[in-house]
Amino acid sequence: MIASRAAALTQGDFRYSNAYDWEPLERISPHAAMAAIASEDQQFPFHAGFDFESIRKAVQHNAKSKRKRGASTISQQVAKNLFLWSGRSWARKGLEVYFTVLIEAVWPKERILEVYLNLAEFGPGTYGVQAAAQRFFDKDASRLTRREAATLAAVLPNPKRFRADRPSNYIQKRRDTIMGQMRALGGPSFLKQLDDDDPTEARRR
Repeated sequence: MIASRAAALTQGDFRYSNAYDWEPLERISPHAAMAAIASEDQQFPFHAGFDFESIRKAVQHNAKSKRKRGASTISQQVAKNLFLWSGRSWARKGLEVYFTVLIEAVWPKERILEVYLNLAEFGPGTYGVQAAAQRFFDKDASRLTRREAATLAAVLPNPKRFRADRPSNYIQKRRDTIMGQMRALGGPSFLKQLDDDDPTEARRR
């Protein structure tokens, strides 16, 4: 947030301001939580911070394509957003691994998801799902519909370029894909697996 404000001032944008309003997980629509998991990290309940299968596929894809694909989990993104800076240096990536292991060791999955939903940038200067819901849909995060939540998740790859309140054709298609993935995962009932002592065993059942 500080870096974004500094960048805006450097560019002469003195009207720039950050919108941020922390909201506990129980007051955030389960659709928002599901949309984030469906779009960013479908293995979130089952891994210990890193999705090695996604990493392997991303490495294979990036070796063949100029259009790079990431494989960061929600836990990794929380580590970066909460403790680190933006960038692609090996030093930052190494610290990201350290903090990811740390938060997975000391925080339950619900807490990691709560922090993610409250720190993610959904638009220029708009941080957290509560601020995004108020800015783009004029409502609290607790009242987000499945469609609205999927729209917010659809802009996450590039929130400075895409708009949740004026979705392009690309964002509309991505939103519909995310909604389909949310249904395929089982909807909000999928979140119950975050409470399981052994979510991997629960998935096998």
